[in-house]
Amino acid sequence: MIEIEELPVRRGNVPLRIARGHFATNHSHINYYIDISYQKTRLSEAKDVAKQLAPHYNNIPVDTILCLDGTAVIGTCLAEELVGTRRSVNSNGAICVLEPEYNANSQIIFRDNAQPLIRNKHVLILMASVTTGFTAGRSIEAVGYYGGTVVGVTSLYSAVHEAAGMVVHSVYDVNDLPDYKSYDYRDCPFCKQGRRLDALVNSFGYSAL
Repeated sequence: MIEIEELPVRRGNVPLRIARGHFATNHSHINYYIDISYQKTRLSEAKDVAKQLAPHYNNIPVDTILCLDGTAVIGTCLAEELVGTRRSVNSNGAICVLEPEYNANSQIIFRDNAQPLIRNKHVLILMASVTTGFTAGRSIEAVGYYGGTVVGVTSLYSAVHEAAGMVVHSVYDVNDLPDYKSYDYRDCPFCKQGRRLDALVNSFGYSAL
């Protein structure tokens, strides 16, 4: 049974919800599952997340927010916050909100009609959480491949302070969960102890085992 709890630590009105256990992502094994279901789907919480993240991008041009992990609602609120407060200083005063498409190899691709939103644009990458920086790094690489310039990586939670040489700005970070651990599956101490996985987790949520 996966038990979600809300921690007392709080940024603005954005709660931090977690579950403790032994979880497997695509890239690692972790001891916390960060539940951001409500922040991604509940408008009031998405707006609060956007207000927390927007100040990191004062006077930075943003043309497109690339929303990974189902964060399009947050991305829309963030675009509105950046434009409404004039924090974004791009050329036309408008920000596009775009979700990526993935091919069979889990690589980000952009169809011909979406490529103009990336090519020669200043792109802000928005993620639900950054655990190892692997996905953030691949996203930065994909934007560069299609001719865009990444101006930032931001998320609700981050266990790392940078990815692919870029600072990751987040509402919550590893300082709020000082005992958060991420392991290569080959070096996972839980596995070595014979402890079974509690759940498989990804950007959509968790599947208990």
